[in-house]
Amino acid sequence: MLSKAKIKFVKSLQIKKYRKQEQCFVVEGAKSVLELLNSDFEVVMVAATAEFLAKASLQGVADVIESTPAELAGIGGFQTNETALAVGKMKPNSSFAVAEDEFALVLDDIRDPGNLGTIIRTADWYGIQKIIASEETADFYNSKVITSTMGSFARVHLFYTPLSEYFQDSSHRVFGAYLKGQDVHTIDFGKGGLILIGNESRGISAGLEKFVTDKITIPRYGEAESLNAAIATAVICDNLKRGW
Repeated sequence: MLSKAKIKFVKSLQIKKYRKQEQCFVVEGAKSVLELLNSDFEVVMVAATAEFLAKASLQGVADVIESTPAELAGIGGFQTNETALAVGKMKPNSSFAVAEDEFALVLDDIRDPGNLGTIIRTADWYGIQKIIASEETADFYNSKVITSTMGSFARVHLFYTPLSEYFQDSSHRVFGAYLKGQDVHTIDFGKGGLILIGNESRGISAGLEKFVTDKITIPRYGEAESLNAAIATAVICDNLKRGW
């Protein structure tokens, strides 16, 4: 049974301030909790039904609590979760190298947690394991982000950094998504590079334009003003993989 102290702790992690303070985050739902357990994240706590606990690999988890579906639905941020909830330890915000023959995503101020989660899931689908994000981009450990990734958070690495500084130190081609540019269906992406996706409403920041080597666009055939950032990312990823 979940104690009042544990319930308070889990609920506090819905707020970024306390996630940062405790260096912990919440994962909800059977699939996502299983992905967490099978990853290299440190797992602090698992609260789940007896049926889930009987099937899960819980080696190394210090705190395992059998809970009822009602308790689980009440403790997390999503009332539809009646199977499992876990608390994991955040990883350090560590930089990584992007190889010359590798693609990585760069996110400029993606604010919506659902969009970020979907972009992470999309990257995982297309085999892209690295994302560089501006410091204003939504928090990777936000529960809505984690849930939207459908478990892909365990395989995709994300690094927050000032993008101007990052581009200054990079020699990669930078493909920037704009409303006007070369047709994404015809451009030769080569074997690697950085795919820059801009803010949901403002697009790519003016200060980053000088680092863009290739402006690309998804042709519009109808009357919509723009594409959702996550959808645009998926279309671009699909086209860059077609050349492989």
